[in-house]
Amino acid sequence: MDCIDLFKRAAMALQTDPRYLALDQARKLNDNDEELQNMIGEFNLARMDLNNEIGKSERSDARISELNEKVNDLYGKIMADEGMVAYNEAKKDCENLVNYIDAIINTAMNGGDPMTVQEPSASCTGSCSGKRGCALQAAFSLQKRLLPANQSRRPLAHRPVCPA
Repeated sequence: MDCIDLFKRAAMALQTDPRYLALDQARKLNDNDEELQNMIGEFNLARMDLNNEIGKSERSDARISELNEKVNDLYGKIMADEGMVAYNEAKKDCENLVNYIDAIINTAMNGGDPMTVQEPSASCTGSCSGKRGCALQAAFSLQKRLLPANQSRRPLAHRPVCPA
């Protein structure tokens, strides 16, 4: 069995994880929520109307303001919907899980021991490119730049790695 087959099996196992199951359930509930689906449809139509109005050569600022208010109002109602709140929470949990899996894969691809990867903390956004950046990623990047091209890299256990 090659690594692709193993990853496919791991992906099947992922679909049994409680975080995935919560996301899947929330998605299905939202798909079957007629009121929510109507609001989403109305939002999409209002957004298209707004974009069309903005694109006109002789546009009406009053109409744009009216449509913009409608779009924002609908968006707020959609995002405050109990089903959408549950979906977004489940989605965040699954994104954290995927970030953890990504850290494991990146550690292995950089020659490290994937079994040593710790789950990222709740404060980790998964992006090492923010204003301050992730100190571990910055240290790793600096170390990569300082290594001469002909020098072999040390094992990952001795290199800082961003877990996200």
